[in-house]
Amino acid sequence: MDKYIGIWVDHKKAFVVTLSEGKDSLKKIESNVEPHFRLSGGYRSVNSSGTSPVSERKPEERRKHQLHNYYQELIQNVKTAKEIFIFGPGEAKTEFAKEIKKVKAYEGKIRGIEPSDKLTQRQIIAKVKEFFSGR
Repeated sequence: MDKYIGIWVDHKKAFVVTLSEGKDSLKKIESNVEPHFRLSGGYRSVNSSGTSPVSERKPEERRKHQLHNYYQELIQNVKTAKEIFIFGPGEAKTEFAKEIKKVKAYEGKIRGIEPSDKLTQRQIIAKVKEFFSGR
């Protein structure tokens, strides 16, 4: 029983589409990642020594750990895949692909990484079916 998994991913949520034995299923996973931290002084706020304030680094470090945990949860959801297709807007798709590639067991399973706009759940399922059609 081969499973082909497509995953639409951004920093807020992911939709995991599993195709197996002519059937498809969709699972939504929320990331619970905090939004980027912004100081009220603007992007280039620095303290008197010319360095970024420590208060800005802690939330960004926490966000990095939250993203790592989110990607690890997604990896658990694709572990049974024969092939994986990753798509979505922004940087999350490539960040997630890098996390997968760190795991030897997933070597060679990623068949495609594509940019994609925000899609409805039906459009996500259709895109995954189209990608894996003929397999």
